[in-house]
Amino acid sequence: MGLIAVMLGGLAGWLWFGPTAASARVLVLLGGSPDRWIPRRLWFRRTRPGKEAAAWRSASIELCQGIVAELTAGRTPGDALARAISSIEVPDPAALNPVAAAARDGGDIAAALRRAAPPAGGEGLIRLASCWQVSVTVGGGLASLIERTGSSLREAEAHRQDVFAQLAGPRATARLLAFLPALGLLMAGGLGMQPFPFLFGTPAGFACLAIGLTLDATGLWWTNRLVRQAEAAGT
Repeated sequence: MGLIAVMLGGLAGWLWFGPTAASARVLVLLGGSPDRWIPRRLWFRRTRPGKEAAAWRSASIELCQGIVAELTAGRTPGDALARAISSIEVPDPAALNPVAAAARDGGDIAAALRRAAPPAGGEGLIRLASCWQVSVTVGGGLASLIERTGSSLREAEAHRQDVFAQLAGPRATARLLAFLPALGLLMAGGLGMQPFPFLFGTPAGFACLAIGLTLDATGLWWTNRLVRQAEAAGT
């Protein structure tokens, strides 16, 4: 009974703080899907927004590169934008359809780019809209503006990836430390100390178990909060 309780506690922690990408791939290889094993709310909250934001940032960089290449080839700004949009992949292709239409029909491209920018990962489209607005207003060189914007976006993305890589170690260490108490209980049980009858069979044991689980969960939550704040500050 004690072993089952420990396993259930570990599973609850895994579900609450979300699986890693590797564990999700293991579930798929075993014939399951993340939606079957993980509550839909937690799965989308932890994986989809981050992946879509990264995809939008990558698409914005490719879009800048494509526009510069088309402008260098001698095409008009609207035609260059429409061609660049058709050559990239974005999480939601329909989101850029109004931008392509504005580019073909001579509409307000800057406004269309701002409307198409998603809340997460859309900073590249916002900067591109600013480039377009500056070029239209003061007649600046659009190709040079977009080229500098693309370089800035690439540097920001490289820095973001560096921050994420540096925080991977503290995050993994925190998860390992959180599960050490369960390992200690298993080792104590294997040595014949019988911690489970005390924890699950006496009022004092229940109190110790409740306090321990609360402190463990609080530590995980606090560490996760610190990591998120560090990620936000670094990006």
